[in-house]
Amino acid sequence: MDLSTIPFVSTILDGLAGFVAATGAALEPFTGSWAPLFAIVVLTVLVRLLLLPVGVSQVRAERTRRRLAPELAALRKRYAGRPEELNRALVELYQRHGTSPVAGCLPLLAQAPVVSAVYALFVHQDIAGHANTLLSAVVGGVPLGSNLFQLIGTTVTAVWPFLVVLLLLALAIELTRRASARWTAVPDEAAAVRTPVSAGTAAIAPIMRWLPFLSVGFAAIVPFAAAVYLATSALWTVAERAVLRRTLRDPFAPAV
Repeated sequence: MDLSTIPFVSTILDGLAGFVAATGAALEPFTGSWAPLFAIVVLTVLVRLLLLPVGVSQVRAERTRRRLAPELAALRKRYAGRPEELNRALVELYQRHGTSPVAGCLPLLAQAPVVSAVYALFVHQDIAGHANTLLSAVVGGVPLGSNLFQLIGTTVTAVWPFLVVLLLLALAIELTRRASARWTAVPDEAAAVRTPVSAGTAAIAPIMRWLPFLSVGFAAIVPFAAAVYLATSALWTVAERAVLRRTLRDPFAPAV
């Protein structure tokens, strides 16, 4: 469903478009023709600040998974081949600790309408019955309404800013992947009772590793404005998780 067609959402998008235009005008004396791009960055940061509680809930969920990892691994080994008993034991475990397997997922789903609505600002040529002037702006020789494939064959000046944004997005995805792998690694005592990895899981592991990078290809076919939004949001995620994982103490860290 196209959220921008809903009158309430359309009004919000119109207001956000006005905010971006005003922010760009305020930044223009300092950033010149790059002002619209920095205005997109400012809006993205403000939206991510609004959604900070979602990041907190996700990091707390990661902590919970680490804390329960030894018990989960022990239960899976104990009830191997007995799925019904395992499910009952897992339910009891989660209830005893006041959590669930989907802890942290509901806030993530709740942010989807906000992220989708803001993203719509950067991809729709018309908003609230009039042209989206943001997409007609040109930044660094790149029209904000053009995608990478529309720019191929034009001047290098019109392509390199887009390529830099895609590179930053790819870098953010890789940093997020590595940090998550380190943070969510099970403790040693859980590894000692870990059940064997199935052949199917091992086969799809390389695919799952590279799957997040599909968003880089997606960013290449959307307007440059949307690519900037995606890259900024991804870089924010890297910084946000790094700060929260240090602020919210790791339950397996030695007590001070």
